[in-house]
Amino acid sequence: MSSQRPYHHTADGRFRNPPGSPSRTTRLHNMARFLWRQARNNGVVRELPDGHVLPTDQALAGLAALNGGDGVTWLGHAAFLIRIAGKTVLTDPYLSPVAGPGRFGPRRYVPPGIPVDRLPPVDVLVVSHNHYDHLDEVTLKALPDKDRIEVVVPLRLGDFFRRRGFVRVHELDWYDDIAFDEVTVTALPAVHFSRRGAFDLNRTLWAAFAIASADKRLFFGGDTAYGEVFREIGERVGPFDLGIIGIGAYLPREIMRASHATPEEAVQIARDLRAHAVLGMHWGTVVLTEEAPFEPPERLRRAAAAAGLSDEQVWLLAIGETRPLPKGWPSNR
Repeated sequence: MSSQRPYHHTADGRFRNPPGSPSRTTRLHNMARFLWRQARNNGVVRELPDGHVLPTDQALAGLAALNGGDGVTWLGHAAFLIRIAGKTVLTDPYLSPVAGPGRFGPRRYVPPGIPVDRLPPVDVLVVSHNHYDHLDEVTLKALPDKDRIEVVVPLRLGDFFRRRGFVRVHELDWYDDIAFDEVTVTALPAVHFSRRGAFDLNRTLWAAFAIASADKRLFFGGDTAYGEVFREIGERVGPFDLGIIGIGAYLPREIMRASHATPEEAVQIARDLRAHAVLGMHWGTVVLTEEAPFEPPERLRRAAAAAGLSDEQVWLLAIGETRPLPKGWPSNR
């Protein structure tokens, strides 16, 4: 029986990263010092670049301007509204003030692009893993239509949603897929981990996702470090029109190298996936680590240019901004 168990399923009922992933080598005292520094810093960001966050009315107007067409709207961090083939897909909706239990945890320093009570009706909810900055119980509680929304999550995360009133919950293992009319969602490997409390390390799976229609194929990375598995994903599931990939929360590298990609690694992930364009996410919303808050997009631009990507292939949105998805992208050629 053990020979038939997928590599990422361990004998003790937990999960692990794909072969060739970076290993966790953080020393306990280094982690303790990092957590102490983060607690003292408290995520304070006093100066925002001009235009970093759109006013809510402007964000709603941009979304409405799609007029039923395909597009992506950045709500901040890893939360997006994706309009594709007539469906509205919501990813990793952390829209409340705190990324943690109750009032404890890092506080966001910008509001969401669209507050939860002004979101359009959501057809499909996709959540990559159970960390508080991706699985936000406050936002989930506020979402209406829990009996109608199709929820797609990695293995063993479904009960979290069922206990909170969601009815249509689908748990996927890596490379499993599910279709909702013309939209197919496929769970894909990612290099990360799961933990919600003190004793549940890697008890639930984590995942990236392909979100595809007949003429568009998007990659949503959730949280991931760089690993060899992305070449496999590109070969099995690619090419992608757009890779939505995390570019923040990468310092110190001793601690973060096994969990979060640098901007340079995000470009390599996009290349491995055979993605035509890359959209940087997981930055500019909440301070989780030690890099300067607005360093990631500049590093992404430099790395993309060095890799031969044009400016049009690098998407860096304002929070609340909607970008239409062009017709005739490479995956449909």
